[in-house]
Amino acid sequence: GPAEVGLGALPAELRAAVRALVGDLDSLFTALGLREESFAVGALSRVVAAELAGYAPARNRRRTATSKASVIFVDRTLDLAGAVGHHGDNLAEKILSVLPKLPGHKTDVMVNMVELTALKTTDETCSIIAPGCLAQPNDPAAKALWESFMNLKQKEAVMEARRHLVEAASRENLPIKMSMGEVTPEQLSSYIQLFRNNIKALENHSGLLQLVLATVQTLKHPQTSKWDNFLAFERLLLQTIGESEMPSVLNQLLPMIKSYNERTKDDYACEDFFVLLIYIYSVVGEIKCGKELDTAEEEVKKALVKAICDEPEPSPLLQKIT
Repeated sequence: GPAEVGLGALPAELRAAVRALVGDLDSLFTALGLREESFAVGALSRVVAAELAGYAPARNRRRTATSKASVIFVDRTLDLAGAVGHHGDNLAEKILSVLPKLPGHKTDVMVNMVELTALKTTDETCSIIAPGCLAQPNDPAAKALWESFMNLKQKEAVMEARRHLVEAASRENLPIKMSMGEVTPEQLSSYIQLFRNNIKALENHSGLLQLVLATVQTLKHPQTSKWDNFLAFERLLLQTIGESEMPSVLNQLLPMIKSYNERTKDDYACEDFFVLLIYIYSVVGEIKCGKELDTAEEEVKKALVKAICDEPEPSPLLQKIT
């Protein structure tokens, strides 16, 4: 892990803030009558925990306090890693990330429902048909399926989607052929088609169909394969950071930064590099400054600036940044 940092190594303002925080924490624990055992995740958290452990009033309190508690200090920079990271094999997180947001909502998405109609359109954003969504409070089967999307691995969650569809089709006497083996988006789509010409079946299983359509659209989405690339890179990065210094991590990133004309659909765009850089700097902990780091950072900056300047149509995010 990163080298230990003492309070003396911090700037004066931060030292004063840490001491004030430790005093406040001690007052809180005194009021609660607690004898705490401290744990720390992150460099600054270790400083706070160490200060609290050696703080004279806190030592006196721990001698007489009757209740025990574990206190975990976590560096807030790790919140950024949570926001930009691609965490594991979770279908719910992928659906929420790749499908467009439902207007006026922060935690729900628009599900394209055209597949359940007789319309022949290639327009992905067909606005004639009202979109579906994930929230299905009145449909027990859909609620159970959404739970499995959040709690199971993606492969198991997709199999659950197939199982629910097959059960629903059987209850409606639809001519369904159950197939074993891996579930594909095409297979789920073919099952959904069975409901299309049966208004009663559509009505009875509307919530379930919306969730399965969300699954199909997510699995087919180009962003999903990029998601898996991100996840693989982040895992590799976590291994690399343990073995090498920040300059070598940045040097690994450098050849991946390509301008618009050099990129293929599998390459990272400019926005993706901002996400990766935030992730790297969040999880790396303390960074040893020096000439080598300065050089590596300058090279990455130059490559990013060139890539941004070469964008024919900068996205709203890039426009905001520039």
